[in-house]
Amino acid sequence: MLDKYKSMEARFDELGRLLSDPEVISDPNKIRDIARERSELEPKIKVFHAYQQAMKTIAEDQQLLADNPEPELREMAEMEIEELQQKVAEYEEQMKVFLVPSDPNDARNAMMEIRAGTGGDEAGLFAGDLFRMYSRYAERVGLKIEVLSSNPQGIGGFKEIIMMVSGENAYGKLKYEAGVHRVQRVPATEQSGRIHTSAATVAVLPEAEEVDVQIDPSELKIDVYRSSGPGGQSVNTTDSAVRITHLPTGMVVTCQDEKSQHKNKAKALRVLRSRLLEQKQREEQEKISRDRRQMVGSGDRSAKIRTYNYPQGRVTDHRINLTLYRLNEILDGDLTEIIEMLATEEKNSYLKEQAA
Repeated sequence: MLDKYKSMEARFDELGRLLSDPEVISDPNKIRDIARERSELEPKIKVFHAYQQAMKTIAEDQQLLADNPEPELREMAEMEIEELQQKVAEYEEQMKVFLVPSDPNDARNAMMEIRAGTGGDEAGLFAGDLFRMYSRYAERVGLKIEVLSSNPQGIGGFKEIIMMVSGENAYGKLKYEAGVHRVQRVPATEQSGRIHTSAATVAVLPEAEEVDVQIDPSELKIDVYRSSGPGGQSVNTTDSAVRITHLPTGMVVTCQDEKSQHKNKAKALRVLRSRLLEQKQREEQEKISRDRRQMVGSGDRSAKIRTYNYPQGRVTDHRINLTLYRLNEILDGDLTEIIEMLATEEKNSYLKEQAA
């Protein structure tokens, strides 16, 4: 482990020198990439330096104990050694966690798809609540949301909504949200006051660049038709809606949010490209780790991951047995605690697997 951190330290110092290199300064892209890599290494190097300093002080105190028979100095040195040994143990745990390899997709933008599940109109209303929750979370952490496609229902909410979330580490922050979200509450349309259970499905995909997925235009079937549902003057008057079918896989993507057919086509292609990338990565991962236990962040969209219970003001994440009685705050976008705990659990699971 220490050898790895010494290599990191050398790389950190090299990146610092590169930031003052005239050739690098003249290239904004190089500066951005180097600064990002250095900022990712910085917290790891800080812990490593704190660990080194603690070990150095322990060695000095141990030498003091060996050389000095005075009781008072010996007692002070022994107390400091005991405190520092506890800190060293904490530093070592942090250093182990930092060595868990990060998902190469974490830095990408995220494509989020929210769909109403079981529960009829109430499920659509809940899908709208989830969209609002993620929108508010994005505001809190400095991410930007762009709606790519939506299928609203008449009484509010959505049958389906697809959005691009862009910003620093967008996919890394949101990937743990993939799965089935369940809500338990009294629907507004329920006269008897009975609690209903409804669900919505969230899919989170890393945004794909053109270099990640090559799409052959001859393998696409593109249909245009008139938009439907709530909208502006273009609804039902122009053939602006676009449906793209990827013939080899049968994937179908539709987009009708924009008045321009070209804009809808571009958005639909972004969604299709991300879905194809996810499929490709999932197949590759299954080949590599078919027999390994599934980790927290695997994004199985068929698994029930969280329950939102309105009568009790409770949110339960079933993957880590976490229950919080802060329903309103969480629905208002306060997801940081849950996401951080899921990320920690995934890293701990990885470390346990490596130890085994």
